[in-house]
Amino acid sequence: MRPLNIGDLKISVPIIQGGMGIGISLSKLASAVANMGGVGIISTVGIGLTGKQNKLGYKKSNIEAIRKEIRTAREMTSGVLGVNIMSVLTNFSDMVKTSIDEGIDIIFSGAGLPLDLPGYLTKGMKTKLVPIVSSGRAANIIAQKWKQNFDYLPDAFVVEGPKAGGHLGFKADALQEAGNKLENLVDEVVKVAKEIKEKFNKEIPVIAAGGIFTGNDIMQIMKRGASAVQLGTRFVATEECDASDEFKQAYVNATEEDIQIIKSPVGMPGRSIFNRFLKEASEGKRRPAVCKNNCIRSCDYKTTSYCISEALLAAYKGNLEDGFAFVGENASRVKEISTVEDVFNELQDEYKQAK
Repeated sequence: MRPLNIGDLKISVPIIQGGMGIGISLSKLASAVANMGGVGIISTVGIGLTGKQNKLGYKKSNIEAIRKEIRTAREMTSGVLGVNIMSVLTNFSDMVKTSIDEGIDIIFSGAGLPLDLPGYLTKGMKTKLVPIVSSGRAANIIAQKWKQNFDYLPDAFVVEGPKAGGHLGFKADALQEAGNKLENLVDEVVKVAKEIKEKFNKEIPVIAAGGIFTGNDIMQIMKRGASAVQLGTRFVATEECDASDEFKQAYVNATEEDIQIIKSPVGMPGRSIFNRFLKEASEGKRRPAVCKNNCIRSCDYKTTSYCISEALLAAYKGNLEDGFAFVGENASRVKEISTVEDVFNELQDEYKQAK
């Protein structure tokens, strides 16, 4: 695989580990991926709920936890590290500022259009800004707005297809549309990136995400013009993943039939391992009485069927009776708990064989 360059940032292996919350990808997993030459990503959503910082209150605890996880990861690797910050988070601004202050290499941001992201950069800051999009149109809108308002262009694009895990940037009835297949979306975003290069002479690599599982998948999507790939599911069932053993085992045990599309309280469809908790939630038995954290702008506890932050936190801790696991479409192909090194070696061997 050819190295990935994001501006002056050199990434020897073009594999980015997806940001997975709550608590699934923290410093341990991110540093392990970075040590293999890829990009390790710390997920910031609900990060303060995972540790002792929670005593500070939700928003302050998130900020302290971001600092702690970035610094801890830095102690374990000299590789490239990023954070994933959803644009719908109520303390998005503080999370972005904190990550930049800590010198994070890359900020990945999706779950909406992060139109004001460049406004947080100050002179001398080298943090790269990478929006996550689900169409060429979204990529074009972000590029135009950033250029117009901040004289800044994206340093890369992540284009995420409908086979991804977690929240999906598509309406439920559009997930199976041929035009939304990852390869077609990559074509769209690569076209936008080429137009930007012609107009502004800036190279913007495209990172493909959603349903990529093997080295052959990587080779095929790179043929379409992707410069790198982002994987989440493959890194969950690893020893270094920050989730509980019970969470990891849920991936190993999952069958194709277990994986379903659900309606998330944040107003987007999501892909998960369907379990009794989600069944009870669909029957109205898990409605929250109050909103404890006010974590996501688009969530209203008065109308939602469950609290997503509480459910994901419970699952992270291993309590799948009161929570559930988000997964990618290919999670049923995970058969054992491995290591990050084994995953990298397997993907690179498969890539060589496919090529």
